[in-house]
Amino acid sequence: MKKYLFIALTLLVAACEKPILDEEDVVTKNEANVILHMKQYEQEAFGNSGNRAATRAATDITELCSRLNIAIFDDEGTKVKTVAQKEGDASFGTVALTLAAGTYQLVVIAHNAEGSATITSTEKVTFPNNKVTDTFYYYGDLVVTSEVQSYDLTLTRAVAMFRMVLTDEEIPSSVAKFKFYYTGGSSTFSPSAGYGCVNSKQTEIRTLADGVTTFDIFTLPHTEEDVLTKLTVTALDANDNTVKERVFENVPVTRNQITRYTGSFFGNGGSGQTSDGTFRLTADPDWDSVNGYTF
Repeated sequence: MKKYLFIALTLLVAACEKPILDEEDVVTKNEANVILHMKQYEQEAFGNSGNRAATRAATDITELCSRLNIAIFDDEGTKVKTVAQKEGDASFGTVALTLAAGTYQLVVIAHNAEGSATITSTEKVTFPNNKVTDTFYYYGDLVVTSEVQSYDLTLTRAVAMFRMVLTDEEIPSSVAKFKFYYTGGSSTFSPSAGYGCVNSKQTEIRTLADGVTTFDIFTLPHTEEDVLTKLTVTALDANDNTVKERVFENVPVTRNQITRYTGSFFGNGGSGQTSDGTFRLTADPDWDSVNGYTF
């Protein structure tokens, strides 16, 4: 998983959110010997669920994410540079700074959180309020030399998506939002491993809007084949009273795949229904196959 970049002595970083850099380290793009572009994403995007557009290979990462966080560590694991960028920056997706000759580890995190990700080490990245969004990463050795070079970095998706698709003919008028509470995933990421690295209890709220029947949540799998041990989905009214609740167990999640549950959440759609609707587990046709189950 580790990649090697033979980078020139000067490496430029431009950021909108104030980066943690020494004043003398900031240089212009024209002065830089080496420029890094976080431009390439060769896996497919998650599909149109109301957030960002569905895309395929060689997508500009800035079309998929609203924030970039970069950290560089020396050979002893000490963090020597950090940079933060966000959507709207003139140089969003292009990085430049100065480094002494040597070998470093480069971590790039592209995401859609409400604030910057915290890159503590090559083994630990956390996000504001432990909220996981569509997230991509790059991790590799950075060998700084005197050569002048430019690189396009290819980022990899770090997350899995759970998607609930409602087939109810009518959603009770009292429902204002859905709460997703799940265990078995991770809200902390290890760039060096490429997977989640803690066991998290995560809660996500999705507000109900007219015509919306699809709800997405993200998690960081611990392994290539992981599960959410328990996922509780609760339909709530405006005062947080429970209208209906369903529990799904051992939900399979795989990095860069959508696990899609489709079915009737409220029985036959009425608020007074007591029968459970049927949910199917299927794979999104644009992704690698997933075994299907009927509940």
